[in-house]
Amino acid sequence: MIQVLSSAWALLLGMGLLMVGNGLQGTILGVRGEIEGFSTLQMSFVMSAYFLGFLGGSRLAPEMIRRVGHVRVFAALASFISAVMIMYPLLTDQIAWILGRVIIGFCFSGVYVTAESWLNNAASNENRGQALSLYMIVQMTGIISAQGLMLIGDPNGYETFVIASILVSVSFAPILLSISPTPAFDTTKPMTLRELMGKSPLGCVGMFLLGGVFSAQFGMASVYGARAGLSLVEISTFIATFYIGAVVLQYPLGWFSDRMDRRFLIMLAAITGACGSVAGMMFGVNFPILLVASFVIGGMSNPLYSLLIAHANDFLEHEDMAAASGGLIFINGTGAIAGPLITGWLMGDAVFGPAGFFLFIATLLVLIACYALYRMTQRAAIPVDETGTMSPLYPTASPVALEVAQEVAIEAAEAEQESQDVA
Repeated sequence: MIQVLSSAWALLLGMGLLMVGNGLQGTILGVRGEIEGFSTLQMSFVMSAYFLGFLGGSRLAPEMIRRVGHVRVFAALASFISAVMIMYPLLTDQIAWILGRVIIGFCFSGVYVTAESWLNNAASNENRGQALSLYMIVQMTGIISAQGLMLIGDPNGYETFVIASILVSVSFAPILLSISPTPAFDTTKPMTLRELMGKSPLGCVGMFLLGGVFSAQFGMASVYGARAGLSLVEISTFIATFYIGAVVLQYPLGWFSDRMDRRFLIMLAAITGACGSVAGMMFGVNFPILLVASFVIGGMSNPLYSLLIAHANDFLEHEDMAAASGGLIFINGTGAIAGPLITGWLMGDAVFGPAGFFLFIATLLVLIACYALYRMTQRAAIPVDETGTMSPLYPTASPVALEVAQEVAIEAAEAEQESQDVA
């Protein structure tokens, strides 16, 4: 871990600042939208636009990097991010915000692809897994830290947007001054969705539904807080607790994942998260219970991303894992685009109101649990000693991070096979 820090501290610092900016702009938009009088449905289109841009960026960024190089792509995309964050308070119009969110989603996806390819290039076979874990922790820590900065500025003004823009601008320096360009890379051609569905139905269905769960958390939690009448401090704490739960429970669930039928653990985690959602829906007026609900939802749903990928890998040959990563990202991204739109409709005054936020998450998690239970009746479990190791990943990861995780899983499996052959 020390070796990773010494070789990639600038990259990790820069990405941490970027994530603070990203987490800050997502939360402040939900609060500002309420102040500006946007309806819940209008805000759902704004929040969904980020995931549309993110999905597009994950597909196009590798080609951009091949054409002009890592440094130019990173600098250009980060500049666009900083500019759009300043634009939000100047153009308080739904169409302008939607276009801004598409641009920011596209740019953040491209920035992640660039940074993660740099990180992979800096890591060795021995510490690649540690580098990926540290990178994911930095991402979550950045989003959590961003919620504290919400309290510095007035959401009615422009200070918070300026802070987010400054953080993104400052993040360029440690990365661009310390990282040398890496060679252009070739991403693996994705496996067809039909082939992927045949290999791992639970992996595909689960990733699609989980995309909606994550996008509801990341995009609509602040809208829920504003509509539910929470104070700014309460909204910040509520959102931060989702990601605190994700960080705290990722590794315990990963430990269990390597020691039991992953389908059963997926079902158990989804049911637990659904129970947290029901508690939030029924007792959300009690703020301590609301925090417990957000901790449970975030702590169960975010690690499900890694669990579903690890489960899919259990049914893939080593040479197919990298190809499958692109398909899994696409499926998850498609679900993420739909998530805020459906959540916004459910949260409308004529439907369920703010409680629709939790109803949507609970419904998707129950569907994941039910489908996991169904799949347990359709195919025998792979013996635990024949399954691969789960690598920690969060839904913010780009295809590059997912391919790195696949490489780590393959290397671990090959090392274990060699040790068994020697024995």
